[in-house]
Amino acid sequence: MQALTELGGGYWVLTPLALNDGSIVFVNRGFVPIDKRDQAFWREEASGPVTVTGLLRLSEPGGGFLRPNEVGSDRWYSRDLAAIAASRGLARFAPYFIDAERAPGAVGLPAAGLTVLTFPNNHLVYALTWGVLAVMAAAGTAFFNVQVLQTQHRSREAGLSES
Repeated sequence: MQALTELGGGYWVLTPLALNDGSIVFVNRGFVPIDKRDQAFWREEASGPVTVTGLLRLSEPGGGFLRPNEVGSDRWYSRDLAAIAASRGLARFAPYFIDAERAPGAVGLPAAGLTVLTFPNNHLVYALTWGVLAVMAAAGTAFFNVQVLQTQHRSREAGLSES
């Protein structure tokens, strides 16, 4: 699956993990750069029972921004688990995947633990936006009231001059 990380452009390695009940959970084992796509550069996969620690994430159906997944040519731009499982002939799979955490002291590829969790802090922008909207509403109200008062004043003056 194509990816762009702090290490540059490359791929996420999504690997099916068989559970004891026969179902599958996909594990994002980590990132490999474009020039290291060949599995000969990667550390070996575990062959026995394993424990995976990481961040549980939901499937991302529909393809990436402006790019649909190309199932026929095995090009993936989003982690659409149903499409990936179908293309691999896997029937029982979880509707989520795990972004694996980097094990202490782990070296080599795939480089796990690159999931970035940042929550935007836009509080200042929100405060400024609402402040400007409040000032605009107050100015609009004042303008409207001044217009009403001027109209009423002119009406009174016109009524006084007629009598």
